[in-house]
Amino acid sequence: MSYDIYFLRRRDGQSWDDVLEAMEDAAEDSEQIPVRLLEAWDRIVPQARSLLGDVEITEYEQESRDLSHSDTGIDLSVFGDEVSITVPYWHAGNEAAGVVDRVFALAAIVENETKLTAYDPQVERPLRETPPQKPAELMSRITEDLRSRYGS
Repeated sequence: MSYDIYFLRRRDGQSWDDVLEAMEDAAEDSEQIPVRLLEAWDRIVPQARSLLGDVEITEYEQESRDLSHSDTGIDLSVFGDEVSITVPYWHAGNEAAGVVDRVFALAAIVENETKLTAYDPQVERPLRETPPQKPAELMSRITEDLRSRYGS
């Protein structure tokens, strides 16, 4: 289980539900990463390193790119024309707030470089319209719930 952020392109008048449905339909087709996203990736990686520090980069031909930060579990992925950030439910309290701050900063970098909109499906709104406290509280609550069910 993870806290997810999707990067989406929404046309005028299109609902977020329609955008998400189109993304799910497109996920069935494996495609190469578009050139515009490969170029954006090359600009994102050094900024992400500056933000997060030591990260691991995985590239699979023209189909996928992945940037992972082992200390926080933050993972930025590009698969075909899909871009997402995921964070496992490992963090609670102040630690969750710090991780969410980093996710928001990374999302701003990705938005700037890709011109896509970061969307938070947990709260069903664009990330820029979401106060960071809400995702941090949600992450904390779910992490603590998982710890109580399955142990730390």
